[in-house]
Amino acid sequence: AGEPIHVRFCFQMYGHKDPYVSGTTLTMDVLSDGMERVLDIAGAQWTGDDNITGQIRFEFDHAGEDAEVSVCLYLNDGYTAPPQAEDKPIAFGSDGYNKMIARSLMQEGNTYRIKKAIDKARRGEDTTLAFIGGSITQGAGAIPINKECYAYKIFTGFCDLTGREYDDNVKYIKAGVGGTPSELGMLRYQRDVLNDGKGDPDLVVIEFAVNDEGDETKGDCYDSLARKIYNGPGHPGVILLFSVFADDYNLQDRLKCVGEAYNLPMVSVKNAVVPQFNLSEEEGRILTRSQYFYDVFHPTNAGHTIMADSVLHLMRTADSIPSKEEFDINTVTPPKSADFENVYYAGRDDIDSAKAVLSYETGSFTGKETALHYCERDLDLFGTPEFPDNWLYDGSVDKSNPVFKLKVHCRNFLVAYMDSASPAVGKATVYADGKEAVKIDPHIVGWQHANALIVVREPEAADHEIEIRINPEDIDKKFILLGFGITD
Repeated sequence: AGEPIHVRFCFQMYGHKDPYVSGTTLTMDVLSDGMERVLDIAGAQWTGDDNITGQIRFEFDHAGEDAEVSVCLYLNDGYTAPPQAEDKPIAFGSDGYNKMIARSLMQEGNTYRIKKAIDKARRGEDTTLAFIGGSITQGAGAIPINKECYAYKIFTGFCDLTGREYDDNVKYIKAGVGGTPSELGMLRYQRDVLNDGKGDPDLVVIEFAVNDEGDETKGDCYDSLARKIYNGPGHPGVILLFSVFADDYNLQDRLKCVGEAYNLPMVSVKNAVVPQFNLSEEEGRILTRSQYFYDVFHPTNAGHTIMADSVLHLMRTADSIPSKEEFDINTVTPPKSADFENVYYAGRDDIDSAKAVLSYETGSFTGKETALHYCERDLDLFGTPEFPDNWLYDGSVDKSNPVFKLKVHCRNFLVAYMDSASPAVGKATVYADGKEAVKIDPHIVGWQHANALIVVREPEAADHEIEIRINPEDIDKKFILLGFGITD
């Protein structure tokens, strides 16, 4: 079948400090000629920061190439492994598969806005589907990431359901950013989905069920984000989607109260797939963990398909039942908190128009960082930088004034900054009204991505003086200040 092609085999360990960088990656160049090749790991140079087995992957020289491969792990004498049953193809569309998908419908909720979006698309009117979440929404594990991710599969399934051509009158927004919780998501929504006032979504899927351990409010930001979207421009339908990790972890038990209180449709992939993982084929197993998970965090292409089918099952259910009266979530006491519902983001480009900002002094925060967290947005295969309008403090260039000062009139104030694994990036301390409020250590997470922390949270708006100070021991280093979240 033609000349053998060159392929690089990679066995990657995820690291403690930076999951995708600091662990060991063993590589071996092979040809697709049918011959077995052995990677001897006895003499491998290990980084010393290995955490868990991350990926087994194959890298091709050119896009579009493929090959069939088997990977065997040989054990040294004295070690044993449990018997490994060969995975059989997933019977998509079978009765067993459909029953598994049906289990994902955690709560039908009020389907008025879903039905409204479906009817709107069928009439040929412009209809927008948007997705906001973490790395799973970004498409991690899907190959290619732009069209095999669950979000795009829901989009195409919605188009099929409504009889529309893809990207005809139905529009698609994918705003997933790896490693970020709803605490940052409520700031990103303004730009990444609403496009600073230009966006007008009809349906929004929220997927933060495996990211929100990083939300310091333990659910308040998630509640506020759901309200922000539901009550915001376009008055879209809101679907809460609960994804899952390979160890069965997610936070749906913490977050489902938001959907229950507001009668929002909820879909749990955990409820669908986890109960059948430990079954035998005879007992009704549809797929194995290895078929669903690309790594310990992210789904394979098949996993993304299952996520999409679960949400599409909800949409078909909504389409098949009579319209309900629209539910007003403002009649319900927030189960967590609505404190941040009206939060807005102010970066370098729009801080002058932020009415809560009375004045500010950038000090030596005069640069602009371009080496940012890049994410594949919408149908793009190439990353888009997150928060490009930032302020860079670079002590190697100017350390004369390592303080960024603001005077603001607000109830809530958050600082967004860039995490990093680089030793060239330093720490900072945030002061509110002369008192230490937040310590920022960009190395805690251990890899480069955006983060946000609450500096001020008060029941009433008041004047506050905020200072972001580079720690004295790091005055020669860098610090990337992305912007601010403000509630007037």
